[in-house]
Amino acid sequence: MLVLLLTGSGLFMVASAGEVWGQFNYENPFYFVQRQAFFAAIGLIIMAGISTVDYRIWKKIAKPLLLLAFFLLIAVLIPGIGMVRNGSQSWIGVGSLSFQPSELMKIALIFYFSVLLSERKKVIHLFWKGLFTPLFVLVMAFGLIMLQPDLGTAAVMGGTAFLLLFIAGARIRFFVMTGLFALGGLVILIASAPYRMKRITAYLDPWSDPLGSGFQIIQSLYAVGPGGLFGHGYGESRQKYYYLPEPQTDFIFAIWAEETGLIGAVFIMTLFFLLIWRGIHIGMRTQDPFAALLVCGITAMISLQSFINLGVVIGLMPVTGVTLPFLSYGGSSLTMTLASAGIVLGISRLKG
Repeated sequence: MLVLLLTGSGLFMVASAGEVWGQFNYENPFYFVQRQAFFAAIGLIIMAGISTVDYRIWKKIAKPLLLLAFFLLIAVLIPGIGMVRNGSQSWIGVGSLSFQPSELMKIALIFYFSVLLSERKKVIHLFWKGLFTPLFVLVMAFGLIMLQPDLGTAAVMGGTAFLLLFIAGARIRFFVMTGLFALGGLVILIASAPYRMKRITAYLDPWSDPLGSGFQIIQSLYAVGPGGLFGHGYGESRQKYYYLPEPQTDFIFAIWAEETGLIGAVFIMTLFFLLIWRGIHIGMRTQDPFAALLVCGITAMISLQSFINLGVVIGLMPVTGVTLPFLSYGGSSLTMTLASAGIVLGISRLKG
């Protein structure tokens, strides 16, 4: 029910947030919601089908799925195969039909980590026997995604992987050491790309460049703030009229808050909170270590992505380009998220 409510809310909001850009770019105000409804239908069918599958099959296909994800991540970087949008070469497809291999990698990595960590739970405290292989795979996947570049997806994937390592029992000392290395690497990544540095300065003071790097954050706050308690009303957003760029994607929550106010914003955040709580509850009551890690990994992925997106929209975090699960426009993201929900439902049904 939570998944259906979130998906339905997403369709409801994409219809409003995307109507102006749909009319401007495609002469069809329903362009985005029609496509989102199509992918939602496919995703819900996949979710329903996957929920009936014995979860043990995911252990068997974890490695082949990981290899496929790596193959697609390499293929997307090849000129002529990968499609460039908004400065990132992250899509494979033909015309308007496209797919993001990084979305598949997020799921594939959760599968692989769940298998590996459940088999190595007795040596997880040892670096070479327990941690080296998953870390090596993570670094390779992270590097390929950063070549696109897509820091937001890479951050969600990396955060999910480290949460799985923590749940599996890795020592705190390991997280302290890797945290220091990660911080150094993050500084290098930011310093190596001027646009990332601009995002950091825009986060600290968006008004230092209100028509440049700070534009999205300022326009997002102009949507969230005036929404008040009850909002302007459905379809009455002002910021979607070419102020907030592509409001149906990363900043859809800003339009939601503008039109439905604090009441609507709390409603959506409550749905996410309950979904995450249910995921944790299912993971805790699951007896099979592999199934428990799989559920926790999927829950961590959804919670991290939601937290980052909401943080960006209200100015608590720098702009990262992370979509809001179930709500933001995007076929790859919606389909893979619904498929992931189907896996959790299947494990819940069989009780691990």
